[in-house]
Amino acid sequence: MRISILSVFMWRRPKIRNLRSMFRGLVALLLISGNGFAQALANQNGSNIDVAEIVNKAEQAAYYAGNDGRSMARMLIVDEQGRKQMRQFTILRKDVLNDAGADTGDQRMLVFFSRPTEVEGTVFRVEKHAALNSDDDRWLYLPALDLVKRIAAGDKRTSFVGSHFFYEDVSGRATAQDSFELLEQTQTHYRLKATPKDIALVEFSHYVVEIDKGTYLPTLINFYKGDNSYRRVEAVTIKTIQGNPSVVRSKVTDLASGGYTLMEFRGIEYDIGLPDSIFSERSLRVPPQRYIK
Repeated sequence: MRISILSVFMWRRPKIRNLRSMFRGLVALLLISGNGFAQALANQNGSNIDVAEIVNKAEQAAYYAGNDGRSMARMLIVDEQGRKQMRQFTILRKDVLNDAGADTGDQRMLVFFSRPTEVEGTVFRVEKHAALNSDDDRWLYLPALDLVKRIAAGDKRTSFVGSHFFYEDVSGRATAQDSFELLEQTQTHYRLKATPKDIALVEFSHYVVEIDKGTYLPTLINFYKGDNSYRRVEAVTIKTIQGNPSVVRSKVTDLASGGYTLMEFRGIEYDIGLPDSIFSERSLRVPPQRYIK
């Protein structure tokens, strides 16, 4: 699953989508293939728990609600000294279908910044790819320079427009990049440990994610360097919108400095019929006003 709590739409794709009623896959948190992924583990009562199924459902819940989606968002950035910045933007997301109308697992995303003045007109564009050997494509349009900047794969775990969110948090981390094991379960949550398959590509040694049993949304992720947790991503508020459990407030905290970024979503809509044509480079310079106002 793409495990990221950031966006109700944002998180990644399984190769086969068979859980339409769940809100996309999170952050989606954040899929499963490879060694140890599809194994069943015994719970405390002796019954089998399929970790692969849990991860798959969580990705569906976090990133694949509806065929497309739109939301307005506001980001409050608070640094270690308590100084505050604000970012306001609109997110558009659409799943990519094949000729038969079935989901391919790929997605397209556009993020249009409207406030404050210094970031107005900035656009973040993402082409997410289901193929495990294909990196996602990310671009940032800087209107002051009239420049389209490609975000290198190596920069995906760097700050997104000055916030504590990373670029990968926005578009979602592919769960196929990690191996998952069940640590424990409570009456309300599954608690999984995820270890990156290629440790050289990330700054963390592992992360621990808690997944709600009722909605399958990832509600808390703690990133570790060895035994020390240094970064936390959490779903603060969840609401059901058009039948889809959706994260409407999320938070990322730098546990070392104490700085954090709070993200709030409003006006969330699913299945609004976004045309494929707007998810193009042209929209970076000429935004589709009909869909972002």
